[in-house]
Amino acid sequence: MNQYLAITSRGIENLLGEELTQLGASQVEVVGAGVRFKADLETAYRCCLWSRLASRIIYVLSEFSVRDDLELYLGASVINWPDHFHASKRIVVDFNGTNREIRNSQYGALKIKDAIVDRFTKAGFERPNIDRERPDLRVHMRLSRDKGILGLDMAGSGMHQRGYRTEAGKAPLRETHAAALVMKSGWQADKNLLDPMCGSGTLLIEAAMMAADIAPGLKRRRWGFEAFENFDNEIWQGVLTEATVKARRGPKKVTTSFFGRDMDRRVLTIARENAGRAGVAALINFDVEDATQLTAPEGFGEGVLLSNPPYGERLGTTPTLINLYTELGNRLKIAFSGCSASFYSSSNELLSCLRMRADRQYKLKNGALDAVLKSYLITGGAVKRDGDNVTVEKAQIAPDFANRLKKNMGKIEKWAKREGIEAYRIYDADLPEYNAAIDWYKGYVVIQEYAAPKSVPEEKARLRLMDIMRATIDVTGVDPNNVILKVRQRQKGTNQYEKLSQAEKTMTVQEYGVTLEVNLYDYLDTGLFLDHRFTRRRLGQMAAGKDFLNLFAYTGSATVHAAVGGARSTTTVDMSNTYLRWAQENMAHNGQVGRQHQFIQADCLQWLQQVDGEYDLIFIDPPTFSNSKRMQQSFDVQRDHIMLMENLKRLLRPGGTIVFSNNKRGFKMDADKLQTLGLKADNISSKTLPLDFARNKQIHNCWIITHDQ
Repeated sequence: MNQYLAITSRGIENLLGEELTQLGASQVEVVGAGVRFKADLETAYRCCLWSRLASRIIYVLSEFSVRDDLELYLGASVINWPDHFHASKRIVVDFNGTNREIRNSQYGALKIKDAIVDRFTKAGFERPNIDRERPDLRVHMRLSRDKGILGLDMAGSGMHQRGYRTEAGKAPLRETHAAALVMKSGWQADKNLLDPMCGSGTLLIEAAMMAADIAPGLKRRRWGFEAFENFDNEIWQGVLTEATVKARRGPKKVTTSFFGRDMDRRVLTIARENAGRAGVAALINFDVEDATQLTAPEGFGEGVLLSNPPYGERLGTTPTLINLYTELGNRLKIAFSGCSASFYSSSNELLSCLRMRADRQYKLKNGALDAVLKSYLITGGAVKRDGDNVTVEKAQIAPDFANRLKKNMGKIEKWAKREGIEAYRIYDADLPEYNAAIDWYKGYVVIQEYAAPKSVPEEKARLRLMDIMRATIDVTGVDPNNVILKVRQRQKGTNQYEKLSQAEKTMTVQEYGVTLEVNLYDYLDTGLFLDHRFTRRRLGQMAAGKDFLNLFAYTGSATVHAAVGGARSTTTVDMSNTYLRWAQENMAHNGQVGRQHQFIQADCLQWLQQVDGEYDLIFIDPPTFSNSKRMQQSFDVQRDHIMLMENLKRLLRPGGTIVFSNNKRGFKMDADKLQTLGLKADNISSKTLPLDFARNKQIHNCWIITHDQ
C-alpha cells in the first residue's frame, strides 16, 4: 500500500473523496484542494484511469520540513531516486507553493532538480536529462508554509486532458470541473439532460461518458507511471482491458437523451467532433437554438437543465447578459415546468435575473474566480396562458427608481424633441440609493455608475447597479445591446482620456441644427458634455463675424457651434491629438473646413503664455484640477483662474467677450482681482442649465467676462 495525494479544485474535495472510496482507495482523508489516500498498484492505476474529478494524482515519496533551501535540498536528497526511475528518463520538476524563505517556485524546482541529479551521480549513474517540453515523468513538490510533500505525478500531465477536446469555445470549462458540476447538479443517469448554452459540449460529454460507463482516461496515450521502476504492465493491462470492454458495451445500454443547444454553429461543429472522439456522439443531439427562445425537446419530460452560461468579465457585456438571463428564466418557466435546472456562474447578480429561488447552491472555484452552482426546481406559477399566448408575469424591478425614470423620460423626451436635440440626460442620481447618471443617445443608453461609498458593501452596490440596468432596459424598451455601462470615480492624471475599450463605434447626434460625433464605448466620456448644451448654443449666437478661440477644447463641439454660427475664424487648442482629430471630424460633419479653422495641439497654459494674437470671442472650459505629466505645472481652477484671465485679456480685442466655464462645486470668482485687470464678470450659470440638468444646480458654473468700461 502506497501513499497518494489526489489534487482537485477547492470545493470539490469531498466529492473526490467519495469517488476514490468507490474506486477502492483506503484511508481516504480530505485536505485543502485535495484528498490523501492509500492504495495498492492496481487500485492506484484504476483511480488514475477512472477518476473524473482529480486533476493530478501524486505518488508520495516523502514528507518533510522545509524551513529554508538547505532543508529543501536535504529532504529531496534523502529519497533514493534511482529506485523510482532510470537515469535515461527525461524529467521535469513542478514546484507549487512558497514560504518565508523560498519565495520563488523556479528556485525551489532548481533545488529539487539539483538533489535528484546529485543522488544519481553519487550512486555512479548517468544524470537524468531535464525536458520541459516532453518529459517521461514529472516530479511534483507541494510546499505549504514549512511542510513539503514530494512525489511523482502518476498521469504525467493534467488529468483533465481526456483526449477528446482539441478545440474549445471562448471560455472552456476544464473537463474535471465539468464532471464535478454534473455530479453536483443532482443529475442521475435516468434523467434526460439539456445544456441550453453548450459551447464545445464539455458538460454533456462528461455526463454522457458517466451514463455510458466510459473511463475518462481511456483516450490518454501516455501515463507518467509507465516510466516508474515499479510499473507493472500486467496489472495495468488488466485495468485497461476491463475499462475498454465497458466503453464498448456501455453506450449501447444508455436510454437517456442528451441535448446541446447554442447560437454559434461553429462551436457546435466543435462539440460534435469532441463527442465523436469521446465515443458518445450517438447519445447527444446538438442543434442551433437561441437560449432566449428555448423550447423543450420532444420527450424531454421532467429532465434536467445544466449550463455554464456566459457571465462576462468586462462590465460592458453586462446589459446584454441581463437580458439573456432574464429571458432564459422566462423560457424555463414557460417550457420546462416540473424540470430542474442548475447554472454555474461567477455572478450572483446575473443569476438573480432568472427570477427563481435556488433550492441548493455550492460555492466553487473556477480558476481564480469565485463561482457558485445554483440548482432550481422550475415551477410555472408566474406563467399566464391565454389561448396560444403564454407570458410570464413580471415583478417590477426597483419600483422607486423605475417610476422616477419613467416620469423623467415623459417630461424630458417631449422637451428634447421641441429643442431639436438627440442626446440628453434622463436620470441623474435622483434617488441616493440608485447613484448613477443615465444618458440617452438616439436609441442608445449610457449608464454611468458613481462609485459607491466604502460604507456600502460591495455586494449590495453590485445588486443595486444590476437593478438600475434591468429597470432601465425595462422602462426605456431599449435593445440591451445598445446599453453601455461605465463606472465614474475620481480621475487622476490622464485617466479620463484613457481608453476603456477598442470598440471604435461612433455615431452622430443632432443639437440645435449642429451634427456632433460621439463615441459611447471607448472612453469614460462620450465626446459631448451634455450639460454645456445651452452654452454652446449661446456661443453660436455670439460668434457671427468674429474670430473665435476655444481652449481646453476637448472634441471641439463649441467650435462647431461657433463656426456654424458664422465665425470669421476659429482656433481650437487641446493637449490631446485624439480629441483634436475628433474636433476636425466634427467640423467636417458640418461642412466647416478651410484654412480659417486652425487646430493646435498644445498645453493650453503654456500656449497662452507664449502666443500672440487677437480674438473677439474666447471660450475656455478648463479642468477643475490637473497634474498631468504632459503639463509643465499643476493647475487648480480656483487658485489659477486669475492667472488665466491675465493671459486671456492680452488676447482679447476691445469689446470682446470671454465665456468662462468650469465644473468645480463652490467655485468663487475673485471679482476684486478681476477688476484690477480691467475686467468684469457676469454669472450666467442659471441660464446655462438645460431642463435635463435642472436638478443639479452645481454641475457647472458659467461666466461672461468683458472689458470693464
